[in-house]
Amino acid sequence: MSHDASESGKVAVISDSILLERMRQGDKASFETLFYRHYDRVYGLLFRLTGNRADAEDLTQEVFLKLYRQPLPARREHNVSAWLYRVATNSGYNHIRNRRRRWQRDRFLVPDSSDSSLDPADQVARKELQATVQAALSRIQKPQTQLLLLRQMGLSYAELAEACNVHPGSVGKMLSRAGEAFRMAYQKETESRD
Repeated sequence: MSHDASESGKVAVISDSILLERMRQGDKASFETLFYRHYDRVYGLLFRLTGNRADAEDLTQEVFLKLYRQPLPARREHNVSAWLYRVATNSGYNHIRNRRRRWQRDRFLVPDSSDSSLDPADQVARKELQATVQAALSRIQKPQTQLLLLRQMGLSYAELAEACNVHPGSVGKMLSRAGEAFRMAYQKETESRD
């Protein structure tokens, strides 16, 4: 195989900025490309934040609908993933607050028995752990929550720096501070639940 043949087999990856510009011009395929390119990470962030697959799927759809309805303003380069993560984090927090309000309003109704395959004691323990983690995450600053969740999803330091719009050299220290803030918030949550 010649060198020219191997070069022609490569596929060029279109930048998010170019896709956004095409999307603004009405190209639906560009939106679909952005959707499929970023869906897994946005969904993963929301799943980790809400702890519920259906809620994470619904919220992910809402995040992408926001992008579709109001594309980001035109500029030379735009960090679409950072924008999506910010919108997803805010949507997740809003959902948690609304869920907490609904729970307080409906707490005397029949409890949810969504996963009947687990032992009832395991169900309760899992839900308590999940609620404690979510409550602890809601106690710390949003950027810290975002940083911890994105890191837990496997983003590299460079990707974290880009997604959170911070200097790459500060990511390690920020993660350490976020981890400590989470540990303290988690400890307070467990003490308040005992």
